[in-house]
Amino acid sequence: MKELLGLPIDASAHGPALDDLTVIVHWLMAFLFIGWGAYFIYTLIRFRQSKNPTANYYGTTSKISTYGEVAVAIIEIVLIVGFAVPLWSQRVDQLPDEKDATVIRVVAEQFAWNAHYPGVDAIFGKTDLKLVSAENPLGIDREDPDARDDIFTINNLNFPVNKPVILYLSSKDVIHSFSLPLFRVKQDAIPGERIPIWFVPTMTTKDIQEQMVWDMPTADSVKSTNIAVMETYIGTDSVAIANKGDFLTEDIMVLFRQAGIQQIKVSFDVPTEIACAQLCGLGHFRMRGSVKSMTQDEYAAWLAEEASYLPQ
Repeated sequence: MKELLGLPIDASAHGPALDDLTVIVHWLMAFLFIGWGAYFIYTLIRFRQSKNPTANYYGTTSKISTYGEVAVAIIEIVLIVGFAVPLWSQRVDQLPDEKDATVIRVVAEQFAWNAHYPGVDAIFGKTDLKLVSAENPLGIDREDPDARDDIFTINNLNFPVNKPVILYLSSKDVIHSFSLPLFRVKQDAIPGERIPIWFVPTMTTKDIQEQMVWDMPTADSVKSTNIAVMETYIGTDSVAIANKGDFLTEDIMVLFRQAGIQQIKVSFDVPTEIACAQLCGLGHFRMRGSVKSMTQDEYAAWLAEEASYLPQ
């Protein structure tokens, strides 16, 4: 059923439970569709005009529809009490200890996602609305000792795998819906509220990329700048046309065609993204960001690189 529904890759620890619930609900919907469809056809035949020229006030006396409604109600109660509520409570009743998690603040605005990282000291510095500007969208107060090593990114969220990630969501302006589809995360960011969500990523972006490889004919034109070649291809002159991980361009496609290569393996360079699932204005369609999950060592190296750009 998961393949039939076309569910995307699951890259979080809690994802399988959500996917299983989705499958159960769809089985229930399939049962209802077939059952009520069959009953509808039965009534059309059973009470057709040729057999019932005069309307009957009492109609059918069968209890089948009543039994069906009771059965559906019981199944729905089981789904809510036995599956949905426990899954929901696991995500909101108690957050993991921040000492054992990666903590990030995500601030939404029209039309961008701002991520605030506490830096090496793991302490968020002060922010001030008066300091908000194009260069400092979060208003980080660099005069505060705790804020001097704080890092922020725009439309770019990074975190390590196999470790709880706690995100504190807020919004500068209107309601936005923060969504990480492959990590099975979705939560509204509401002005005036700071809403925590957490999950445990289980796959790096590179792992996800390897699972999303597809074959692309070289006769096609390149319509995206986010496509990477997933194998190394050698031309007739024994020189590499493209190495694994190179961005695919129209010039490279021409070289493939000249070398007689008709099909190549490609994937999205960054297959994971932040999406806004709430219509938040005329620029809603472009409120997207990239997400990179990585090993702990890669995450530490990324933090160190970002820290090197901070003013000393």
